[in-house]
Amino acid sequence: MPDLLLVTAAPATAAGDTAWLLAAAALVLLMAPGLAFFYGGMVRSKSVLNMMMMVFGALAVVMVVWVLVGYSLAFGDDLGGGLVGDPSQYAGFRGMLEPDPEASYPIPLFAAFQGLFAVITVGLVAGAIADRTRFGTWLLFAALWTVLVYAPVAHWIFDFSSGDHVGGWMANELGALDFAGGTAVEINSGAAGLAAALVLGRRVGFGREPMKPHNLTLVMVGAGLLWFGWFGFNAGSALAADHTAAIVFVNTLLAGCTGLLAWLAVERFRDGHATSFGAASGVVAGLVAITPSCGAVTPIGAMLVGLAAGSVCALAVGLKHTLRYDDSLDVVGVHLVGGLVGTILIGLLASSSVGAVDGLLYGGGVDQLGKQLVAAGATLVYSFTMTAVLAWVLDRTVGFRVDPEHEVAGVDLVIHAETAYDLHSATGGARPHVAGQG
Repeated sequence: MPDLLLVTAAPATAAGDTAWLLAAAALVLLMAPGLAFFYGGMVRSKSVLNMMMMVFGALAVVMVVWVLVGYSLAFGDDLGGGLVGDPSQYAGFRGMLEPDPEASYPIPLFAAFQGLFAVITVGLVAGAIADRTRFGTWLLFAALWTVLVYAPVAHWIFDFSSGDHVGGWMANELGALDFAGGTAVEINSGAAGLAAALVLGRRVGFGREPMKPHNLTLVMVGAGLLWFGWFGFNAGSALAADHTAAIVFVNTLLAGCTGLLAWLAVERFRDGHATSFGAASGVVAGLVAITPSCGAVTPIGAMLVGLAAGSVCALAVGLKHTLRYDDSLDVVGVHLVGGLVGTILIGLLASSSVGAVDGLLYGGGVDQLGKQLVAAGATLVYSFTMTAVLAWVLDRTVGFRVDPEHEVAGVDLVIHAETAYDLHSATGGARPHVAGQG
């Protein structure tokens, strides 16, 4: 009887892998409301609903675009040079609805999982242009940016083998490593946020008026939900319920912890106080940096990645005041800088005991470090350039930024005819009316 068990073939579609990918996709979806809470608490009270609506709006728009054409551009057969996939191959999820006898999980599930990565990436960009953005134009931007920027970069780096599929140049020709999106998600969103913020310009009163987070409780709740969802983001990218997923899970946990501690240490040394806002930001910085490296480093390496990201990002968020660009919610300081830290540190800290290569500090030489630098630089330049052009065209045609007087009044009331905290009703006062702009 035992001999018979040894030769029994397992079904091609593994129930455990499918169940884990279903759960991981749901965890990544949870990151969207988590991001909405996180960003919503960081803005001023007069724009919290608009900030949350920008994230939820991105969720709806990006997923629709992803099904129609985005997935095909990212994961379709390469059209040449490793730059973009065939836009018609999987348009509308065509050819994906019948079960694939060779796949260990349903392909539509993988496609939806990857679509949620695009959702989070676009949502992150919103934080850089908070408090001053037309909602309707933002939705148009989200759709176009998914097609023009996110999908091509995802094609470059996410090496997904299926049939005759040939992935993009970063993964297959360059040999850069990115387990879950340090380039496509983190550097991409950070560079795009910087470009969009420069095109839209600084908020009214930037540098003169305090623009502190209005609700740190929301920020902490959002950070907790993001951390929880990030296990699906990273460990789910193993695409199997296996040892790799377990290592990635541990690395994700540890990097978040050390990111928090490093950020608080910088705050305590620099400002004399360790703040809740710093703790939340440090967690996110550590998670950002471990995203590309979670499948390449040991747990000790993951702690070093978190320490590096937490400390460097804590210093980098102040650059916006020095250089006078208005990145409203520190997308550049956390996601661009953190993504660069995590992507580049693969070249130093990668270990063949976990992944495929050894980094410089494990005797692997500088080869992988060079590859990581090229991947990071190419993503930054492409995303920044394309986003700047797209945002400029939208601003000059349909208008991307709200009028200054509406910005001062508050975009919640102007665009959505709502307020997050209805203090007028509580005090018996009449609610003011402001003409909408959206």
